[in-house]
Amino acid sequence: MSQPLIRLVGVLIAALPLQAQTAAAPLTVPWIMRGPELVGREPGNVRWSPDGQWIHFNWLPPGESWRENPRPYRVRAVPGAAPERLTLKQADSVAPLLADGVTSRDRKWRVVSVRGDLFLVALPQGTIRRLTETPGPQEVDPSFDASGTRVFFRRDQNLFAFNLATWGVRQLTDVRPGPAPDQPAAKGQRGILAREERTLLGAVNDRLWRDSVDLADRKAREATGIQPIYLGAAEQVVRIVPSPAGTHALVFTTTAPESRRAQVPNYVAASGFSETLESRTKVGDAMPTQRVGLVALGPSRVTWIRPIPTDSSATFATLGQLGWNDAGTSALLIAVPRDYAVRHLLRVDADSAATMTSLDVLRDSAWVGGPCFGCGGWLADGGVWFVSEADGFAHLYTITAVGTQRSQRTRGRWEVLAAELTPDRTKWVLHTSEVSPFERHLAVLPVAAGPSERLTAEVGGHQGVLSPDGRWLADVFSRANRPGELVLKAATFSAPMAALTKSPTDEWLAFPWLTPDIVKIPASDGVEVPARIYRPEQLGAKSNGAAVIFVHGAGYLHNVHNYWSSYYREYMFHHLLAQRGYVVLDIDYRASAGYGRDWRTAIFRHMGGRDLQDHVDGARYLNRQFGVDFERIGIYGGSYGGFITLMALFTEPKSFGAGAGLRSVTDWAHYNHPYTAAILNEPQDDSTAYRRSSPIYFAEGLEDPLLMAHGMVDVNVHFQDIVRLSQRLIELGKTNWELAVYPVEDHGFVRPDSWADEYRRILELFEKTLPRR
Repeated sequence: MSQPLIRLVGVLIAALPLQAQTAAAPLTVPWIMRGPELVGREPGNVRWSPDGQWIHFNWLPPGESWRENPRPYRVRAVPGAAPERLTLKQADSVAPLLADGVTSRDRKWRVVSVRGDLFLVALPQGTIRRLTETPGPQEVDPSFDASGTRVFFRRDQNLFAFNLATWGVRQLTDVRPGPAPDQPAAKGQRGILAREERTLLGAVNDRLWRDSVDLADRKAREATGIQPIYLGAAEQVVRIVPSPAGTHALVFTTTAPESRRAQVPNYVAASGFSETLESRTKVGDAMPTQRVGLVALGPSRVTWIRPIPTDSSATFATLGQLGWNDAGTSALLIAVPRDYAVRHLLRVDADSAATMTSLDVLRDSAWVGGPCFGCGGWLADGGVWFVSEADGFAHLYTITAVGTQRSQRTRGRWEVLAAELTPDRTKWVLHTSEVSPFERHLAVLPVAAGPSERLTAEVGGHQGVLSPDGRWLADVFSRANRPGELVLKAATFSAPMAALTKSPTDEWLAFPWLTPDIVKIPASDGVEVPARIYRPEQLGAKSNGAAVIFVHGAGYLHNVHNYWSSYYREYMFHHLLAQRGYVVLDIDYRASAGYGRDWRTAIFRHMGGRDLQDHVDGARYLNRQFGVDFERIGIYGGSYGGFITLMALFTEPKSFGAGAGLRSVTDWAHYNHPYTAAILNEPQDDSTAYRRSSPIYFAEGLEDPLLMAHGMVDVNVHFQDIVRLSQRLIELGKTNWELAVYPVEDHGFVRPDSWADEYRRILELFEKTLPRR
């Protein structure tokens, strides 16, 4: 370290408050739960200016109030440069430069939609031309035609073309609300009167003749223009995707079902009255129907496509597109039926909508999914690429446009986490776990041939964005004990990193935060389950004979790794517990992300089965390795972690001594459709899966102390969930439980006082019931 840098560090340490200078000072719950104003905000939404001179991102410097949202910043793409905060006016002025958009074939222009208006951005200089300025209808989904002389866009439910040469706008489709009007012939008594009138009175026949002539003339004139397309009742256009040739477009629609949405009461509102928030439907209720049509532009005729020929329900889990080929003659569709068991990748040809070509079918005995599930598109040579779990891990594949010469481009017991083509379409930019399931790195893979080239070297997590010329990398890099910071480096493996931000406060940085060891827990089925571990001796403490297991939420989430966790409050809380003598385990149980298809789907039709058993095996590990009695092992977690906690105390009471379930799912029949139906099917079709997976059916098994905590304005896992379970516990005569409610909190708490109150209760529960006396 240089002498000036040593002096600077000394000055910073001397300026710190007393608590921060004492590295081993005991942690407290209120201090930890200050949240982002203590730990800082990780830079996000990183984007390059088109000329590659500036890196833009959202951020706040250390110490800003928890009430503040991240603000727009920029920094020169030069090592050592300091971030500059942008005013709202400045941010608005550069928004078109940074917005995602479509680039013209010659890569000289990008067209974007910002706040409902269209802008044309010259590349690489970054000059902006405004195309539209409309306060009413919004122009969205812009794209270029093959020549780059027209910009297609959608306004309301129709497709338009902006001619860049004439500055004129032309409407290309005439989609109208349905159903189509008709003029049925009069029947019965009215029909008799109409016939008599025509028989008796010549003037009536003359008027009808004139009307028919006028109608024929009008239809003849209209036949030369675009024809109306009438939708079904309550049907709406959600997207129109034109071909670069400008001859056809895909139109995607949805029809709202007659389903019932849950109502969430909000008792603490600015009005002084209780208000109601409309939330989601529940699993198994009616789903929106969707359909896709191929529109021939000009006459504007539509041919409705059945993406899955054997499925006429028009109810899909996924129905989308991966773009048109360069010629504009073929488009890629991706379709997953309502049962989530198959993913179809299909080609539809513009000249023959009735003929669909199946390119790839991914089937799963559980449900299709995995990282980068919807990644894919066209290659420059007319081939197709996509990501699939076909071999058990998410990997990159290519195939010809006719479905032949399928090639697996990446391989191994690791996963492609994100993938995109470079602007020149010669390479893929990949984020992968190839080095280790506990690290995230960036690499480029040539489309033509050859091995991948890793761009990042440092152990941790990398979320990088290449500069427009591909020479530099703006990377949000984090370690297990340090939040992500924006760093700049040349886009080569050996290039050094230069930090551009410092997010945590000096107060937070002064504490000796651990890089938790990762251990492998022997599971009862012979598998080794990864876990982070925190030991008292690492923080200069003696064992109190107790241990705590933390259960991460979301189910399909990765939390055992050597980079910063989104559960940073829990990370700090685990240090506090270790300081007080607890061994702490944080397990990537079955169904967690990062370990392939078999791990992901191990909970099919039984949540609270194999995933819970991994935590029981974790308790056995603590008993065997550290001599912790089962009754001195606590378990806690939020959301899915709260669900596992309830199942642990209700069905495996001999393995745990106390638990805290936060914002817990108590009955899966009350959760949302997309998440739940994929794993448990639908409740009306598979009641067994729901009964054996829902804690409310096992509440009679509660023996040990239980804390439940829930936000009353939770629009994800509704407060109703915990109210129903509370009533069940009352009716069962259970006494060793309590419910803490948070009147203004949603699923993810925001206020530091709410966080502090919740974790004070968790700590008091564990301190009262678990340690040796």
